[in-house]
Amino acid sequence: MGVGDQSLGQEGDAAAPGDEGGAAGRSRRLREPLSRERIEIAALALIEREGLAAFSIRKLGQVLGCEAMSIYHYFPSKSHIMDALVDHIIAEMFPIAPADLPWEERLRRTARQWRDLLKKRPSLFTFVATHRLNTRLGLRWINEMLKMCAAAGLTREQTVRMFRTFGYYLNGAILDETAGYARGPSTVEPVPDDEVARDYPEVIAAGPYFRESEWDKTFDFGVELLIEGYARLAKENRRHPA
Repeated sequence: MGVGDQSLGQEGDAAAPGDEGGAAGRSRRLREPLSRERIEIAALALIEREGLAAFSIRKLGQVLGCEAMSIYHYFPSKSHIMDALVDHIIAEMFPIAPADLPWEERLRRTARQWRDLLKKRPSLFTFVATHRLNTRLGLRWINEMLKMCAAAGLTREQTVRMFRTFGYYLNGAILDETAGYARGPSTVEPVPDDEVARDYPEVIAAGPYFRESEWDKTFDFGVELLIEGYARLAKENRRHPA
């Protein structure tokens, strides 16, 4: 996400440089000219393969078949690369759902798009979700989202709170699906199954709906509840204009 507006519409999931093995792969990498885009794509793949904590310019240089100083020619620091990756992800959110659609449908499409995009980048997700998005492209996206929310017919304050609560839901859902519950930490000594069945029947009854096969339905259920709430608030505004 540091390629700015030129990256809009680019494919962000291309095979990462460095995935090819052996001498032939190394030779091919060395022949490819270094560029901002190539560095970003390689960084995205490296982070997902080895984790954000293990990411370094030195490792990125190894993947690209170059010295770290060659990367610094394009990005002054690791932080600049991380900003670029945020912009790379945000760029994939454009174009925003068409303005001629009802705001409810635009919100649905945006929610699914954001979820699908970040679930493909679980290692980078937390960084993107907590980034202030104060790059030009990030601010452009926030601006478009606020305009989308404003189309619901809410006051300025309500529009901002709508944007914020929707973000809370999306980021919480993605965190749960990429790192939470079934994938999260577990107690050292789980309660035995027979005890759970005997003493916690509600947990057993809820079990089928926690399965990964149910996640899409659960996500859409939550999105619809939020949309219904926003629509109800807009209706009240029309009934009792300020």
